[in-house]
Amino acid sequence: MKAFLILEDGTVFTGTSIGSTRDMISEIVFNTSMTGYLEVLTDPSYAGQAVVMTYPLIGNYGITPDMESKKAWPDGYIVRELSRMPSNFRCEGSIQDFLKEQDIPGIAGIDTRALTKILREKGTMNGMITTNENYDLEEILPKLKSYVVGDVVSKVTCDKKYVLEGSGPKVALMDFGAKNNIAKSLNQRGCEVTVYPAFTSAEEIIESNPDGIMLSNGPGDPSTCVSIIEEIKKLYHTDIPIFAICLGHQLMALANGGKTYKLKYGHRGGNHPVKDLSNNRVYISSQNHGYAVDASTIDPEIAEAAFVNVNDGTNEGMAYKGKNIFTVQFHPEACPGPQDSGYLFDRFMDMMKGAR
Repeated sequence: MKAFLILEDGTVFTGTSIGSTRDMISEIVFNTSMTGYLEVLTDPSYAGQAVVMTYPLIGNYGITPDMESKKAWPDGYIVRELSRMPSNFRCEGSIQDFLKEQDIPGIAGIDTRALTKILREKGTMNGMITTNENYDLEEILPKLKSYVVGDVVSKVTCDKKYVLEGSGPKVALMDFGAKNNIAKSLNQRGCEVTVYPAFTSAEEIIESNPDGIMLSNGPGDPSTCVSIIEEIKKLYHTDIPIFAICLGHQLMALANGGKTYKLKYGHRGGNHPVKDLSNNRVYISSQNHGYAVDASTIDPEIAEAAFVNVNDGTNEGMAYKGKNIFTVQFHPEACPGPQDSGYLFDRFMDMMKGAR
């Protein structure tokens, strides 16, 4: 079946329908990871977006147990070629069947390099995937221009708190759309991890007397999370060590008077170089975000830049002065991606031990 990807600038790509055949309107973003398509599909940070995979062949090892959440989150999926015959000893099914089961519309057989160049030159834009060959461009374009991602944190957070047992430090993990490997990385280091819904009050967190607090990744525009930011302000004013990743990093900055802004086309992939300003070492990181913190808007008496993106100089982390708080824009837990920055979890462990 034919499918069409229509961008808000009027560009149309024609390909083959994969997954669900329903119409879809979303923000179109691209990911440069060469592997890890399943982790990308199950990353809650993609809620409200459709993902273009720049690697030309997707699905060659099928669907494995490596899911980062219980379901797939992107609104749509766009690939150059979809492998029809997956081969892997852990394979549990094909990506085509997975997309159908998850009701995710997709398109294959288009020039994803050309599409990515458009998004890089013009910036992230909205688009539609449809199987209707009689589509009306004049009717569709206004709908594309009016689409907004909206409140997606409430869609991806857990319904109620749950605990991963451990004999070490007690960590409260705020779930703004947390990937499984964040809790797992802490749990593997012996931590007892209690995962809390995004809108849990600071008072409830503090009363549980955790040794540390983790602010997770998540989707959407951080500035729209007004009530969450107010609770993070209260957490900041405690002496509890805090480690924040991605959206959590942005929310902590906003809670301290900083500002965030939308990047032209975001950072999404497993090959982004970041420099640790404490030792000038460069690490290759996994990233997935469309917004960044403007470090210059945060009072230098409150925090200073701790990491910087080597490609474009954008902020990748903050260290908060006089506090056991540090935040990073990238994903030290990776999945998919390199494990270069996994040492940050060890830094958090040392911070919690020192605060006891």
